[in-house]
Amino acid sequence: MAVLPPDPVFSLRCPEMGAVNSLCFHESERLLAGTFKGKVFLWDLQTNRSALQFEAGTEPITSLHHTKEHLITQEKGGTITTFSISNSSYVKERSITGNHLGYCRTALHINPNNSNEQLLFYPCEDAAIGVLHVTDPAAPTQMLVADDPQLPKLGSVTCFKPFECASQLFLLAGYESGHFLTWDLSSGVMIDITELAPEALTVDYDPITNRGIVGGASDKLTTFSYQRQSMQLRRGSDLCIKNPGVNCVRIRSDQKVFASAGWDGRIRIFSWKSLRPLAVLTQHKQGGVMDLAYSTQPVSMWHAPIMAAAGMDAQISLWDLYN
Repeated sequence: MAVLPPDPVFSLRCPEMGAVNSLCFHESERLLAGTFKGKVFLWDLQTNRSALQFEAGTEPITSLHHTKEHLITQEKGGTITTFSISNSSYVKERSITGNHLGYCRTALHINPNNSNEQLLFYPCEDAAIGVLHVTDPAAPTQMLVADDPQLPKLGSVTCFKPFECASQLFLLAGYESGHFLTWDLSSGVMIDITELAPEALTVDYDPITNRGIVGGASDKLTTFSYQRQSMQLRRGSDLCIKNPGVNCVRIRSDQKVFASAGWDGRIRIFSWKSLRPLAVLTQHKQGGVMDLAYSTQPVSMWHAPIMAAAGMDAQISLWDLYN
């Protein structure tokens, strides 16, 4: 007898919101959603109501990040905007005009030993990656450019993941060609290139277990790891999924599970230890699921950490799974 998929603990809906492209939590009790209309909706998870909405741009909001003092948005086309919190609202601080026509999302790294050291990685034209110091407007923007003539033709950057290993900061970046480059950010030098997965759209990596996962336009999720001494990437196994297309993969911080958000509207939950499929969530029935986010602490109403998911059907589902 087939096991029925679990139900969400709640679904957030608002007639004005429409399709949602990106999500992020703020201190676990607030959830922000970036929409295809260029707006940001702030949801209060103590009341499950929209507490604030504002126009962040004119294009779809492809990614969101929230620090203690700033909200950072990325629009389709690549424009990056930072907002500061002022009197329970958001005030635009600065904007960087982008020129990226692909689907690569920004990535934020906060130094665990110094929360004021915040680096935002964002895609630029000609396969370049920009590095923005979020808390220091005077700091110059850095560029990571793969300009070695011996490199294969990479195409545009499609996804990346910053991570720390042995107190050093690295960036793993995937490109249209299927190649993944690893950068040592202390020196700004590329230290590895590996052909890993064609048409990759999303990547996540956990340095504690030394394993990562890549998803994209195919019907496979690909695992990988690093040879720690040389920091060379090693391809692992493939996990087959029923329908092709993955917008997002997210490893939960407790290393118990990871989730994928599919073009088919399915959210697939896997064990991170065994990679065994655990559940297929079918709440989103109209269009793909675009983004996933985990709360870092328990949400008080549910007394548990929550996973949020959203996409084309104009709802945000909240889940309490395998905690």
